[in-house]
Amino acid sequence: MKTHQSSSLATETEVARELYAAINRGDIPAAIELCDPKIERIEPEGFPSAGTYRGHSNVKAHLARGRQTWAEGSCEPEEFIIAGDKVVVLLSVRVRLKDELKWIEGRFAAVLTFRNGKIIEMRTFAQRSQAIE
Repeated sequence: MKTHQSSSLATETEVARELYAAINRGDIPAAIELCDPKIERIEPEGFPSAGTYRGHSNVKAHLARGRQTWAEGSCEPEEFIIAGDKVVVLLSVRVRLKDELKWIEGRFAAVLTFRNGKIIEMRTFAQRSQAIE
């Protein structure tokens, strides 16, 4: 896993790692603790749960619904790129949904924006190039 960072966002990069580790182990409360109470979660059109979710309770419910569909698998960070006050996370996903035999695999990106060491915005992009822009 690569990290391109300055020391000023080392803490935020660690928070990003912790976020995906918590999601992967199904610990949604731990994931929410890393977020600002005014968190905004944005998933693009075409994703199963596309939309905008605001605040701890809505984002917690959104993440829990998505994670509960997995029988097994993970969403693994491959690279962290620092861009101002944001951390771009290049992700590789490999999950098998409940009641399915086939694995779903994909590569996408998320842009995490921070305020006071907490995630204030988490925006997912289907195309990595869009996130990097």
